[in-house]
Amino acid sequence: MDDQPRSAVQAAERVQRGIQGIAGIGATTVNLALFVAFWGQWRVVLVVAGVGVVLALGNGLVLEWLVGKTSRARVEAMRMVLNVAGITLAGIHTGWSVLVWVFVPYNMLWYFGLDPWVRPRMALYLGVITTVALSTGAEPVTAVAFSLIGIFGYLVSEKRGSLLTQKHEELERAHQELQQLHQRALEQERLSSLGLMAASVAHEINNPMSYVTSNVDSLLQDMRDVPDLPGPLKEYVDDVLPATLDGIKQVNAIVSDLRRFSRGDFEGYVSYDFTAEVRTALRIARSQLGHVRVEEALAEVGRVTGRPRQLVQVLVNLLVNAGQATPSGGVVHLGTRREGNQVRVEVRDTGSGMSEETKRHLFEPFFTTKPPGLGTGLGLSVVHGIIKAHGGRIEVESELGKGTCFTLYLPNVPPLPAEKTSGANLLAAGR
Repeated sequence: MDDQPRSAVQAAERVQRGIQGIAGIGATTVNLALFVAFWGQWRVVLVVAGVGVVLALGNGLVLEWLVGKTSRARVEAMRMVLNVAGITLAGIHTGWSVLVWVFVPYNMLWYFGLDPWVRPRMALYLGVITTVALSTGAEPVTAVAFSLIGIFGYLVSEKRGSLLTQKHEELERAHQELQQLHQRALEQERLSSLGLMAASVAHEINNPMSYVTSNVDSLLQDMRDVPDLPGPLKEYVDDVLPATLDGIKQVNAIVSDLRRFSRGDFEGYVSYDFTAEVRTALRIARSQLGHVRVEEALAEVGRVTGRPRQLVQVLVNLLVNAGQATPSGGVVHLGTRREGNQVRVEVRDTGSGMSEETKRHLFEPFFTTKPPGLGTGLGLSVVHGIIKAHGGRIEVESELGKGTCFTLYLPNVPPLPAEKTSGANLLAAGR
């Protein structure tokens, strides 16, 4: 059963349980009035008392116990038979007293739509009682009057119950939306904290790395100036120290990328080297791709206009997602090329793929298929917002068990820039 229908049924169940106590008091009061009206006619009093006890126990205990054992529709059908039998028995013995007729619309007032058969059941209930009453000497006018009260009273009761259920569902939805907003606020705060932490860590690493870079470079230059170096030291000059310096420069590049990537200020459109920014994204995402083989097909795109930091954010999201979706030994492919007045970027993996249902919700904020703690559901909505703000588009191809391919198309020059763009959050990754 879907969540909404289940919620409606549960709400209706709560409403009915809430009014059963009051309904029982009303039935007891009418029975007392019957005792007073027929006091001295002991046979009638005994019948009314017996009917009252059986209906009270049957409606209040036995049938409610059966709700947990069988369907609500079946229980309500048994309740209808029990009440028809009790009312007709009391009606025949009292000569269809007006006080007995009170039970007819009274029972209908607190029956309402818990299942699709409630209206046919109420029509059968009223038809049987009216038929038996008219065939055993009841006044037609009285029968018609109380039948009309029952019909319209039931319709009013049903409408009121429906409105109460609807209001309950609206409150439930509002409560869920508040919970989601609260969760989103927590996620935004966490992402903001991550950005500040990344910027701080990058800054702290940058200072000692500048000393290391300077010292190793100076050592290499000094050793190159020394003539007739021994063989082992000459190997250091030719191979070891240059390789070490290259490694240090890579660390410095990563630190620089992180510092630039974690900045949260507004970024205007500028002309930038597209391929250089793609390589920056690869360096940042490399730690998430160590278990897969990364294929690069980076054609020389040249310079384009846009927001380079946001392009890096898009590619980091897609590459991290691809790495997380791909098992060890799989392949993540990143390709770029120019197509006329636009740039085509392809991020393809050989991972688990996505179902059609997942693809329909792919770019919705806070939608994620990842376990709690591994994804916020913000990443692809951010990616979508950035690409749209650049005047581009995203195409997604995916099949369960066969991997996923994201293809981005970005114009060389975006349309008129917006003052703000959705998707400036840091490191939001989630498929």
